[in-house]
Amino acid sequence: MSMDAAAWNSLHRVMNTQDGPQRLTKETLKRIGGFAAPHKRRLIHFLLLSVVSACLAVATPVLAGKVVNAIVDGDSRSKVFGIAGLIALIAIADAALAIWTRWLSATIGEGLILDLRTTVFDHVQRMPIAFFTRTRTGALVSRLNSDVLGAQRAFSGTLSGVVSNLVTLTLTLVVMLSISWQITVVALVLLPVFVVPARRMGSRLAALSREAANHNAVMSTRMTERFSAPGATLVKLYGRPDEESVEFAARASRVRDIGVKSAMLQSVFVTALTTVSALALAVVYGLGGFYALKGSLDPGAVVALALLLTRLYAPLTALASARVEIMSAVVSFERVFEVLDLQPLIREKADAVAVPDGPVSVEFSHVTFAYPSADKVSLASLEEVAMLDNRGGVDVLHDVSFRVEPGQMVALVGTSGAGKSTIASLIPRLYDVDRGAVRLGGVDVKDLSMASLRETLGMATQDGHLFHESVRDNLKLARPEATDAELWSALHDARLDDLVASLSDGLDTIVGERGYRLSGGERQRLTIARLLLAHPRVVILDEATAHLDSTSESAVQEALAVALAGRTSVVIAHRLSTVRAADRILVIEDGRVVEQGTHHELLAQGGRYEELHRTQFDAGPLDQSLPG
Repeated sequence: MSMDAAAWNSLHRVMNTQDGPQRLTKETLKRIGGFAAPHKRRLIHFLLLSVVSACLAVATPVLAGKVVNAIVDGDSRSKVFGIAGLIALIAIADAALAIWTRWLSATIGEGLILDLRTTVFDHVQRMPIAFFTRTRTGALVSRLNSDVLGAQRAFSGTLSGVVSNLVTLTLTLVVMLSISWQITVVALVLLPVFVVPARRMGSRLAALSREAANHNAVMSTRMTERFSAPGATLVKLYGRPDEESVEFAARASRVRDIGVKSAMLQSVFVTALTTVSALALAVVYGLGGFYALKGSLDPGAVVALALLLTRLYAPLTALASARVEIMSAVVSFERVFEVLDLQPLIREKADAVAVPDGPVSVEFSHVTFAYPSADKVSLASLEEVAMLDNRGGVDVLHDVSFRVEPGQMVALVGTSGAGKSTIASLIPRLYDVDRGAVRLGGVDVKDLSMASLRETLGMATQDGHLFHESVRDNLKLARPEATDAELWSALHDARLDDLVASLSDGLDTIVGERGYRLSGGERQRLTIARLLLAHPRVVILDEATAHLDSTSESAVQEALAVALAGRTSVVIAHRLSTVRAADRILVIEDGRVVEQGTHHELLAQGGRYEELHRTQFDAGPLDQSLPG
């Protein structure tokens, strides 16, 4: 590696270093070793090849010196050609080793990336919903991308670099000292002029690089939020385009200024170090030439020393930055471990059982629940805050008890924030109760397997979320093995088959991010079709018809009436007209069941339900507004 290349590499490593801990703990080393263990054999081969490659790098300058001596001494052509041929063989061997080493490096590095990403991905999927409601998606994705790549560099780059550079440095010093200790000492005197500026200038460039990265991150977040369909709509309605443009331009301008300043600092730095390298070579040639003219040093030795000098400063500079690289990799590992150490609040028992066969009952027995505080489900770094919000732990459900018999439909009504959706979220175990129990088929949901819960329950929520995939893929999320005939049947029941048939690509039509290529009612009907396709034994509808117009709502209600026949169902609705046919209605207020009964029974009581009903249907007699 040339002197200026060493300078560039040194700067690159320091500029891309993250702030991190100042020491490497045994625990961290042990955990890193756990991920490295599956790649142990290839790692050993990788390091051995790096050592061999370092030895060959030192051999070439020595042989070059011998060629010069053979020419000066007038040796036979065969000797010159023999040495030249040996240099050629070393070059070929070094090239082959480089390719082999690169293959091992890529295999180890990509294998480690695969292991880390799948481990983090699987772990995150087991986290409770509370984790995702607090975490910034971008920060979480960063752990799977930049931090995993940073950790991977510890094996594919830093480890081999440290080993090969140590070997190269040791062999180079030994050979140079054996040729001329005087010239070697003089060359080393110039070392601080090369290394010290690299560290100081590197720190300044690293600070600029981090500032630019922060500005880019803010701009990226702003663009992501404002370029999404709902974000763009919000900006169109309430945004201040001129002010936003000025703010964005200010950050972009700062990034531009940092780029110019960094480019000039790098240019000055590398130019200065290239000059130092030229001075070092001048010292070697001058002092070496002086000794050669005196007859105390061979001309070939001068050439060998000059070539070895380039192999001395490059590893010295690399090793000077080795600690920076190592700590950068450790920071990446620890950021990954930070996520892995956050244990899910909801776990499946080792002896979990399946939901009993046949119709399923739903029972709440003296359930009390409080949403978990942030320190139990999240990380400050994932929320991108200095300190986690300590609020939480306040009961939102108080001693809730009710039972839905197999095949019954029970409706939950009440004002917003009363606790209806919280009750619904406890049935599929999106959260765990603090006291009491939720049972399906007489079995506590905590004793059931997650797979059995998914097969038993079907839930449609009010946001009607869809992935940026085709209609087919969004439906098959419920039943991957479903046939096209079954997909069309579900769409027909959700009164959406005519629309999908009219689309240019039919079932293969991409619905857009969060389904924004469809109207609100169409999105909601597609989520209902997905629910119908699953054929669950227990159905939970959380404002599932909230975004439908009167015509669509009536059509879907007819479909739901058929689909829910014989199935246990829990329905949440603000519009009381949608729940009049329920077997039982529970009125929820402040996390408590304050009334329950049929529609007519609750109206006759003249309590909270009658008040809610009167508020919604203020004109005419009650029974005319909502006939039984």
